[in-house]
Amino acid sequence: MAQQGMAQQANTGRFALSGAGIQGGIAPEIAVRLVGALLAVAVAAVHVTDQGGLTALVTPAWIGWSYRLVEVGGVLTALTLLLTGPTRLRRPWLGWAAGVLLGAGPFLAYVTSRTVGLPGDSGDIGNWGYWVGIVSLIVESALVVLSTGMLLGLRPRGSDGSR
Repeated sequence: MAQQGMAQQANTGRFALSGAGIQGGIAPEIAVRLVGALLAVAVAAVHVTDQGGLTALVTPAWIGWSYRLVEVGGVLTALTLLLTGPTRLRRPWLGWAAGVLLGAGPFLAYVTSRTVGLPGDSGDIGNWGYWVGIVSLIVESALVVLSTGMLLGLRPRGSDGSR
């Protein structure tokens, strides 16, 4: 019976979000992937905004290049989420793993820059009121929560239905 239900979900392009903490809910897979992709693009957009645009590079240079890495990573994560799936690539977890990294990395860097400071950039210690940073923390947190929930939902089930 459980195998029949899983086959029906695979055929309809829907899956249960019980592994993501929503009991009994069903959502179209593409909708969840689209939300993840939009969050990934939002992380990139916040970093472009914070840096002053596409052509600007913040100082010190290593932080500016780190921003570039986040920006490119956001676009690649969004593409991976949109282009992977059970029928396309054999690794549907790849986009969600990238989402965890994309959200957690800048989040931890922001908290570090506000607490102990970063090498060459101690001017932001204690500056918790910067609105772009707060937006960034919210978007990154949402991406980490969604991606982690989806990774947990993709874990293989045992024969008795347990994880």
